[in-house]
Amino acid sequence: MTAPDARHAAPARPPAPRRIGLFGGTFDPPHRAHLELARTALQALGLDEVRWIPAGQPWQKSRAVTAAPHREAMVREAIAGEPGFVLERCELQRSGPTYTLETVIELQAREPHARWVLLIGQDQFAGLHTWNGWRELLGRVGLAVANRPGVVLPVDAEVRRVAHDAVPLPMLDISSSDIRRRVRDGEPVDHLVPPAVARYIARHQLYRKDAAAR
Repeated sequence: MTAPDARHAAPARPPAPRRIGLFGGTFDPPHRAHLELARTALQALGLDEVRWIPAGQPWQKSRAVTAAPHREAMVREAIAGEPGFVLERCELQRSGPTYTLETVIELQAREPHARWVLLIGQDQFAGLHTWNGWRELLGRVGLAVANRPGVVLPVDAEVRRVAHDAVPLPMLDISSSDIRRRVRDGEPVDHLVPPAVARYIARHQLYRKDAAAR
């Protein structure tokens, strides 16, 4: 039997575009619920990777935020050895307030053929109508919303209409603010954060009563 003529072979299909989840936040500190959400998104949404994006200057935070080098280091510790997790530093390197739309535009310019899914919490979804350029943002990315157990927050009607295909994801009932309070009050947090993050917090004495935003 003769081999098929290569001139008449079917053209090779282009590779499928990479699917990338964008997981931004203050991560002050990153905790076990963040990890579980990212793992769930990676599998449930068929993502090639999840980019963890520590915020540089989160413009909607009224409190003092721990210095960026500490938050970056804690994310590195949290995701070390996790397949498919990548630290993205673009917001830490950019001056001025942190806007998600600017981040998405920058990353899409780097990888124009990728498909992007923004991973956000239910509280962020409820406040999405206050984000800078949120309509353009939702035109550029898919949306996956992590619902906190037992919590239902109202969402702006226009946001709900535009983001009608948002994918729900579960999220454990853990918050960074509670972790900071526990450390400040001398309570253990080892069950709430990855061991490496707990060691980092202790080593650098973060969140203690006598510690300012370091």
